[in-house]
Amino acid sequence: MPTVPQAEDQGRVARTVLDAGDISRALTRISHEILEHNKGPADLLLLGLHTRGVPLARRLAANIEANEGTAVAVGELDVTMYRDDLRSHPTRSPHKTAVPADGIDGKTVVLVDDVLYSGRTIRAALDAVSDLGRPGAVRLAVLVDRGHRELPIRADHVGKNLPTARTEKVKVHVIEVDGADEVLIEGAPA
Repeated sequence: MPTVPQAEDQGRVARTVLDAGDISRALTRISHEILEHNKGPADLLLLGLHTRGVPLARRLAANIEANEGTAVAVGELDVTMYRDDLRSHPTRSPHKTAVPADGIDGKTVVLVDDVLYSGRTIRAALDAVSDLGRPGAVRLAVLVDRGHRELPIRADHVGKNLPTARTEKVKVHVIEVDGADEVLIEGAPA
């Protein structure tokens, strides 16, 4: 899909790289991959990382339920207090962590996030998960993998690999939070 220039925000030009249809198709594909890898929905728990990973996890669960006729457990994971950059970004506001009443022990936990970049958020999520229990396996599903890893973390399910420059910013908007479904890249300042 060709990229279309969008709005200019604080001297940065943004271009759309995924629209609502692209996001929907990517999530459908990811949900099929999760099912195939897990051999069905049994003992599956989708944990969305705040903020945009939560609605993405809910959409994946809805796709799985539509295909399999079986509801999949969905939870929310806040990694704020597990981050290694709290000193440099102390104003993060914590969100709630919510897991099903039967916990995560023995389950296949799929962490769901919007963008995989350095890997530090996922490292924090792994620490948070280990405090919640002992899952049978932990996997990672992301809408966008933009590269530039600082830690040896790799997604199992990726909606779109999006090579970027470190000077660019990837902005994921989801209708539940932002009023629209789109993925934008903001270029270096003009």
